[in-house]
Amino acid sequence: MTPDALAALHARCFITPPPWSAAEFCATLASPGALLITESQGFLLGRVVADEAEVITLATAPEARRQGIASRLLATFLRDAVARGAVATFLEVAANNAPAIAFYISAGFASHGRRKGYYSAPDGSRTDALLLNRTWP
Repeated sequence: MTPDALAALHARCFITPPPWSAAEFCATLASPGALLITESQGFLLGRVVADEAEVITLATAPEARRQGIASRLLATFLRDAVARGAVATFLEVAANNAPAIAFYISAGFASHGRRKGYYSAPDGSRTDALLLNRTWP
C-alpha cells in the first residue's frame, strides 16, 4: 500500500484519534524499525526498537471487519517483531473503543495504564488512552 492508500483507509476508520496524512505515514515508514503489514482491506503499522515492539496503528476497512483481517495482521506483526528480537509489545487504544479493546485482550494483551484526555475529538472533547502490553517468556 502506498502512503496515499494508507491515509485514505485510515481516514475511513478513525475520527478519534484523528486519521493520519500520507506525509505522516511517509515519515513513520522512514523511521528506524518501522514495520508495515498489509492486506488488501487492512494494515498494521508498528515498529521494533531494541527488544520492544509497538503497534502504532491498525486499520481494517469498515466493510471488511469481523473477517479475521486484524487478527492475521496482528499475528504477522507479533511473529515478525519476535524475529527482530522483541520480548514485549505495547500499544495505546482509545478507552471508548470497546471492540478494539476486546480484540487486543483476546490476543493476549493486558491493561497497564491510562493516559487521561490523551485523544482529542473533532468536537473538542477528550478521550483517555488505555495502555496495553503483551510479553513473552
